[in-house]
Amino acid sequence: MAQEYDLVILGGGTGGYVAAIRASKLGLKTAIVEKRELGGTCLHRGCIPSKALLRSAEVFKQTKEADQYGVSTENPTLNFTRVQERKQSIVDTLHKGVQGLMKKGKIDVFEGFGRILGPSIFSPTAGTISVEMNNGEENEMLIPKNVLVATGSRPKSLPGLEIDGEVVISSDEALHMEELPESIIIVGGGVIGIEWASMLADFGVQVTVLEYLPYILPTEDEDISREMLKQMKKKGVDIVTSAKVLPDTIEKDNGVKVNAEVDGKTVTYEAERMLVSIGRSANVDNIGLENTDIQVENGVIKTNDVYQTKESHIYAIGDVIGGMQLAHVASHEGMIAVEHMADQHPHPMKQDQVPSCIYSNPEVSSVGLTEKAAKEKGFDVKVGKFPFQAIGKALVHGETDGFVKIVADKETDDLLGVHMIGPHVTDMISEAALAQVLDATPWEIAETIHPHPTLSEAIGEAAMAVDGNQIHG
Repeated sequence: MAQEYDLVILGGGTGGYVAAIRASKLGLKTAIVEKRELGGTCLHRGCIPSKALLRSAEVFKQTKEADQYGVSTENPTLNFTRVQERKQSIVDTLHKGVQGLMKKGKIDVFEGFGRILGPSIFSPTAGTISVEMNNGEENEMLIPKNVLVATGSRPKSLPGLEIDGEVVISSDEALHMEELPESIIIVGGGVIGIEWASMLADFGVQVTVLEYLPYILPTEDEDISREMLKQMKKKGVDIVTSAKVLPDTIEKDNGVKVNAEVDGKTVTYEAERMLVSIGRSANVDNIGLENTDIQVENGVIKTNDVYQTKESHIYAIGDVIGGMQLAHVASHEGMIAVEHMADQHPHPMKQDQVPSCIYSNPEVSSVGLTEKAAKEKGFDVKVGKFPFQAIGKALVHGETDGFVKIVADKETDDLLGVHMIGPHVTDMISEAALAQVLDATPWEIAETIHPHPTLSEAIGEAAMAVDGNQIHG
């Protein structure tokens, strides 16, 4: 028997379940269709488990360096089985929390694969959802007034470097490794590649990163990219830029061997495993888009600024629409979409107000325009930069690498972008994001009293440095 809803959401990941909770609070009768687990990629195969492993790597590294703090630890060893158990415990705890939120919000969850049907006896417009249930029971038919597509994405692979799950792996398989390899080749020096390079190097794995572009972290400010390259090399990571991997040369016998073109020469690289981290592809296949007028361009669903597709009652959010593929972006997009359905007149999201984070060691965070992007947009910029090595709390922590960089408009003094690399900067970027929302100036950030001793003093000093007024530098 068909069931009617105000909203049916395809996908119970971060974007989907947050949208469902917001819809429930607005009084919409809501259902989620999820093939795998509530929480999606972020909770089970991305943000949370990878950060749990990164934290274990950080603790292991700190323990080996504890003598400099006056703490004697002889021959610390790594129990990777326990590392994985801790990671899974965190994931399980959060998964139960999401399940509890669904019950609290009276949100129905259908465990199965959902497809959008075209106009039928159930509805004169496309949007009825057929759910192929995981338990093998007869398909469920859901008739919603609105549909939200939040099906997320999956790791990309290079033709010829297909994921076999054993020797050539994606981040999905890497998260479930039972033991660490002695060596690994990481193809791709973007966010995911650098996080894994940092983590595995801190665990003691020999890491080689092959990046096609002339620099790593291509979406970040160039100063950040250069500093990260320096810090990864200090860890012993071999980073090779302008490296064109040649998939047809791959050999998988007792590990993996592959050639790459570097500076006009062919170089051979060998390791126990290869991790392919070249981005993610939107999950747009086999979900019934062909039964609608929804437009798909360059592999992602096209929407307007409140996430409506060409079918005005069908919305889409998160990785499936491309853009900034971040969990917090998907959540915010989901709330905007739901509020629009409920006639709440939400404000569209501005990309230059969205903070991004990289959880390597050192961490990276940023919001707004890079210096290069600001200049390309025609701004006459002024820049303030302040190093953590001049910050007392950084010295106390024993983590003095990195800096805070602020980019401003010389003519108006408007804040254009803030970029950080160093200790705990992912916990500090929200101040800069708020400054962006409030259209603050560096002077206003400098006038904000930053407590001493804290790492956040670097933000205040960098703001003063925009006009050459820094105190400790």
